[in-house]
Amino acid sequence: MRRETMAAIPCLPSAALLPPTSIRPPKSLPCRHRLLRFPLFSSASSSGIAVACSRPEPSLEDVYNVRVERSLSPERMAELGVDRWAVWKAGGRSRLPWEWNVDQQVYVVSGEVRVVPEGAKTGERYMKFVAGDLVRYPKWFGADLCFDGPYEERYRFLAHGDE
Repeated sequence: MRRETMAAIPCLPSAALLPPTSIRPPKSLPCRHRLLRFPLFSSASSSGIAVACSRPEPSLEDVYNVRVERSLSPERMAELGVDRWAVWKAGGRSRLPWEWNVDQQVYVVSGEVRVVPEGAKTGERYMKFVAGDLVRYPKWFGADLCFDGPYEERYRFLAHGDE
């Protein structure tokens, strides 16, 4: 690539124009960060033109700190004492705005729920939980709960530091 062409692309770091094998992440970053964040650019094989690599978008569970265990085993359910938790049911198609004022752990007994966070106004991005999922909602999380049919869950409120 000619020098005047490089000057015409001010947004690309000079490391982007090097072969991928010569791009090394800084040693100061922990290993998991180096693997996720570098290389930011890779070279196109034949043209020598730098191409930006896209990063995967984080899941809504990660963004809103909602923890999920899928397909909970009977042993794990017994360990948590799920059968002693309070029961909550919804019938039919409905949408319920909700805000958690305390950490809450929920086991979905039957049905499914779409959780649309307050930040996702149009509802195009949502979390979906189905029977067998154990979900922990964090304190002060707000969302709309959308049900398409009958739904049942068992729930408990958690004190700070409870797991």
